[in-house]
Order: sequence, then C-alpha cells, then structure tokens
Amino acid sequence: MIVSSGRPDFDVAIVGGGPAGSSMAAYLARAGARCVVLEKELFPRPHVGESLVPSSTRVFKDLDFLPVMEEARFPHKFGAVWTAHGGNRMYDHDWEGLAPDCNVDIRFEERDQPGVEQNYTYHVDRGRFDNLLLQHAQGSGAAVYEGVNVTSIDTAGPGPATVGFRLGDSEHRISARIVVDASGRRTLAGNQNKWRIRDRVFDQYALHTWFEGYDRRTLTKNDTLEDYIFVHFLPITNSWIWQIPITDTVTSIGVVTQKKHFAGSREDRQEFFWECIGSRPELAEALRAARQMRPLADEGDYSYAMSQITGDRLLLVGDAARFVDPIFSTGVSIALNCSRIAHVDVLAALESGDFSRAAFRNYEATIQRGTRNWYNFISVYYRLNVLFTAFIGHPKYRLDVLQLLQGDVYDEEEPPVLAEMRRIVGEVEENPGHVWHDLLGELTANAFVNAAQG
Repeated sequence: MIVSSGRPDFDVAIVGGGPAGSSMAAYLARAGARCVVLEKELFPRPHVGESLVPSSTRVFKDLDFLPVMEEARFPHKFGAVWTAHGGNRMYDHDWEGLAPDCNVDIRFEERDQPGVEQNYTYHVDRGRFDNLLLQHAQGSGAAVYEGVNVTSIDTAGPGPATVGFRLGDSEHRISARIVVDASGRRTLAGNQNKWRIRDRVFDQYALHTWFEGYDRRTLTKNDTLEDYIFVHFLPITNSWIWQIPITDTVTSIGVVTQKKHFAGSREDRQEFFWECIGSRPELAEALRAARQMRPLADEGDYSYAMSQITGDRLLLVGDAARFVDPIFSTGVSIALNCSRIAHVDVLAALESGDFSRAAFRNYEATIQRGTRNWYNFISVYYRLNVLFTAFIGHPKYRLDVLQLLQGDVYDEEEPPVLAEMRRIVGEVEENPGHVWHDLLGELTANAFVNAAQG
C-alpha cells in the first residue's frame, strides 16, 4: 500500500510526457501511485528517434503495451545493416582475422535475449507512438495534462516538492512527494541545478526528413532486409546516414555529421544534405526519384551528461538524464529502461517515506553503468568507423556485439567485447605503421572516458 499521509497533491509529479515520462506514469499508476504528467506540447507532435531496440520490448510487456504496438501496425524491425562504398582500400586488409566488409547485416534472433520472446522490435512514427504511450499512461490511471509549461522544480526543504507551471497567462503550483524530470533535452532540473555537463568532443549534428516512394532495397544485396534499419557510412569523417522505415512507403532519412561540417543557413543546409547524400551516388539517385515529404529538420549539440541524476525527492529520466549519439537507436530504449529501473526505487520510497537521494541509489548506479557502456561503445564505434563491420562479421565477436545492439548494457561494468574493441583500437592508434591506422576516425578510443562517468 502506498503511503499517502500528509496529502500533497500527488505522490509523483512527472515533467514531460515523452517515452520516459509516459512509461514511468504507466508503471506507477498501475502500482497504485497517484501521479500526474505535465507535458508542454500538444500531442501528437513530430519527434526524431524513430527506430527502437529489442530491450524496449521488456517495458512494453510489463505495461501490457505490446497489443497496442501490434494494432498500430508499426513496421517490424528484425535487425540492422551497415553499408559503405566498396572501393575503399581498407577492404584489402585483414588483421588478426578481422576483415571489414562494405555490406554487413545482423538479425536480432541470432541471440536469445532474456525476457524478450519476439524476434523483432519496431520502427515507429514518433508522433503516433508517443501519443499512444501517453494515452496508455492515462488509461492506466495517471492524470495527464498537455499544453502545460513547467517553469520550476523545487525539492528543497523538509516538506513535499513543488512544481511551478504556466497555463495560459496564469501561474500555478502543485505539490508531490517525488518529482520525476522527463523533460527531454530541455533537462529542466539538470539545468536548474547546474548538473549538466556538455560534451566538448562529441559534437554531432543531424539533418533529417521523410521520403515517399524511396526504394529501400537500393543499397542491399538481399531484398529480405528491406525493413531493417540501415546505417550508410559516408566518406566524410565521423558521418553517416540513417534509413528507417516509417510505413510501407515512407522512409526517414537522416544525415549525421560533426558540427564543423555543418552548414549555416537553411538554404545551405538543404544543399549540404544533398551533398552528403551525393557521396553515395546510388542512394542519391534513389532519393531524387522519391518525394521529400517534409522540410529538413535539424538536431544539434547531441551529447551531454549530468553530474548526478537523482537528488532528494528528485529523479531525472530519459534524455533529461543523459543523451548520447543516436547511432544505435538508444534514445527511446534508454528512456524506457530508465522507467523500468527507476519505478522500483520510487515505489519503495513511497512505501518507506524515505525520499532522500540515497533511496534512488540503485536506479542511479544502474543507469549510469548502462549509459556509460552505450557511450563507450559509440565512442569506439566512431573511432573504428567502417572497420566496425569486422566485429559484426567475426564469429568470435558477433553475438557479443549483438548483445549490445539489443540494448542489454545495464548489468556489466564493461562487456568483454567492448573491452576487446577498445584494446584493438588502442593498439592501432599507437602504431602509425599499422595498415588500419590511417583509416581510423578522428576521435580517440579514450576520448569520452571522463564524460562517460556522468
């Protein structure tokens, strides 16, 4: 039974109704907690981050949300494909049995994943998906208010926390035993408390849009891979393209590159987008034959950490707690797993009446371990660049890499395959005469160690 003495307005106030906030609300409401979601936008609204990883399925199963996903007929995602232009000299080399491939794929079903019975996850229209998940939270018993602009979170003092918000021209406050900041990259509590640590190295930007009628088989040797997520490497340092099915005929295409390559004006960005696409001529030809459905959208200053993600009466979840580069579709998965792990500590705190930061230590340690593994995986990936495909193709490493791609990153301090990748990259870095040395990306294997601790 949830403790409710003192009667603040709610047991838990959740700032933000995206995947982190709505899944947290669903977990808590289904357990009997009185919770409210305060969302700034009016749903549905477009959002980047359209491809999921299999670890998300555990949360959907917990929340009885899988039938909703199936009814929505989101495309099933069975695996991933990486492509690169085959004319590069790197494909002529082999080292310790590791041979890069210019076209490699992997299926999720190759590794049994504990707690995940289906062999696929989903690609989603985030406008529809986020709206369905928020409605599911409301149907589970959470109070949901949209168009509410939260302006402050106050957890100081011995009494309940308060959340200040603007509704129209009027200011309001509510009280709660615990506040969950799920405000996304706005990171309300993180900025308010000066916890946010900007990544000074990882400065990726993205330009993205949707295309109608693009032939998704353009850069695959296998027609059965049409509905996989594709990562197309570009001959531009640390740059790549995503290809994500949204419906049978609509495809999301995004160019991710470093800030120094990023064009300034809107007109320049459109030209820059097509210049990047043009570095893969077959892809450019197929996209020119399709219809661009939306103006280009841009996302910048991707990566940041927090010096802490919990405090007295306060937890940060999802993008409000951490954001890492989207190369492995981690955003929604991290958001959902934040809720899966954090709601246990929140319910225990409501039972015990202990709302100190220490009450949320399991959540903080687990999520920081998982996001650190994601971050180090991504950093080594960018350093390897196309050479990463060698690890996918090698039988010694394939299933261990797949474990990371499935989203199972929270239980080990450092997965052995990640340590091995870091070791190999380090050896290549230290040997200027190695045949791979000039083929590495510009980032070093150890570039993000300090930032990854946050």
